[in-house]
Amino acid sequence: MGISLLCVFLITLVSLIFFGKKTKRCKWNLPPSPPKFPVIGNLHQLGELPHRSLQRLAARTGHVMLLHLGFVPVTVISSKEAAEEVLRTHDLDCCSRPNLLGSRLISRGFKDINFTPYGKEWKERRKFLVRELFCSKKVESFGYIKEEECNFLVKKLSESAVDQSPVDLSKTLFELAARILFRVSFGQSFHEIEFINKDKIDELVFEIETAQASFTYSDFFPIAGLGWLVDWISGQHKRLNDAFLKLDALLQHVIDDHSDPGRSKDHKDIVDVMLDMMHKQGKDDSLRLTIDHIKALLTNIIIAGIDTGALTMIWTMTELARNPEVMKKVQCEIRDHFGNNKERITKEDLDKVPFLNLVIKESFRLYPVAPLLLPRETMAHVKVQGYDIPPKRRILVNVWAIGRDPKLWKNPEEFNPERFIDSPVDFRGQHFELLPFGSGRRICPGMEMGMATLELGLLNLLYFFDWKLPDGMTHKDIDTEEAGTLTVVKKIPLKLVPVRVQ
Repeated sequence: MGISLLCVFLITLVSLIFFGKKTKRCKWNLPPSPPKFPVIGNLHQLGELPHRSLQRLAARTGHVMLLHLGFVPVTVISSKEAAEEVLRTHDLDCCSRPNLLGSRLISRGFKDINFTPYGKEWKERRKFLVRELFCSKKVESFGYIKEEECNFLVKKLSESAVDQSPVDLSKTLFELAARILFRVSFGQSFHEIEFINKDKIDELVFEIETAQASFTYSDFFPIAGLGWLVDWISGQHKRLNDAFLKLDALLQHVIDDHSDPGRSKDHKDIVDVMLDMMHKQGKDDSLRLTIDHIKALLTNIIIAGIDTGALTMIWTMTELARNPEVMKKVQCEIRDHFGNNKERITKEDLDKVPFLNLVIKESFRLYPVAPLLLPRETMAHVKVQGYDIPPKRRILVNVWAIGRDPKLWKNPEEFNPERFIDSPVDFRGQHFELLPFGSGRRICPGMEMGMATLELGLLNLLYFFDWKLPDGMTHKDIDTEEAGTLTVVKKIPLKLVPVRVQ
């Protein structure tokens, strides 16, 4: 994690001064911990991909594991049974959020829904977003937008297919998700927006997510302002503020555009609704909105709306390219069902190709968008698998590790959608061996919208095109190297050659 010698020296020195006294022996049955260093605890054992590091530690230590990250104890959950206790049995007591520097800044002092601690304000905001954007009726009403944008995708890919040149599918699919998101949520055509660099929307989303989940000394060494000083010396504060300012500029442009009385629009979007509520709200309204609230909620919409669909489409196409026999099987099912002369895929075509649904489940198992979900914090003392977890304890649920648990899955590293044939396991939060969207009160509210984008996008890619590898490559050359912390992206972009089949 690159802790500099200066940082270690400062932290160690001040820590010994402040915490030199012996601590009382705890009478609770705390989860087991791996060996740790003084002061920094287990921080040195977290690599660039925490979900993988935590999986290895849990294999040696236990599926309910207590880590000491600096001076902060963190409980890590890595089994289906323990996850069910946290997310179902003790959901109410384990559904708050910790106060972390990055999430506090990006959420504008916890005025969003993703990172806000549990309470009345959070419930009102979530209820509002579900009603106005994420409910089934709203998702259905936006179906024509998804169809039009997928149709545009097919047209652009068909142009690329003429000269048989490789296409950067990673960037292409991020752009698809962004185009859908901007039209649905902001009433704006992505390609007509002048205040955003369209070629770098994936980089902007990744930068914001990295800021939200980034390592800050302030979060793990909250003593006498020392963490803040080290963050300043290391440049972490500057990186956080730079990401915040980029995001704020984008959001301010969106709000300014919606505040223009002469703006043309084809539907009243979520920004219009929030601005109307802000201007008309009374003192007794249960939901209070300010510009900061609107920007914080829009941040949630942008990040979740673009990431969920784009990343899963990228990982799915990656595994299909690596497994050509699976690619052929799913394409045969789609084309046999729809015939050879279908001009466009519509929302009515979703859920009509069951093997594609199995492929998506398998992709969720191997590549959950948020491998550790979002961090939780206990609001009361609970017991998980017989271990005590005190109040105000951070909890991480490693759904990536659960999805690769050999006790649950045969050949867990293998991409095999057929494992879900005749299996009742679903991804909607009721089966704790497969939790790409989480579960309980903090389950992702945009799941249905994200699934509609994902399914429609994949159907178009697999129905209208065959996919070849660039010259000189074989399917064994396609890597699955990851990057990221909060969400995990394919480190090396996926490049394939589209071949139009109709």
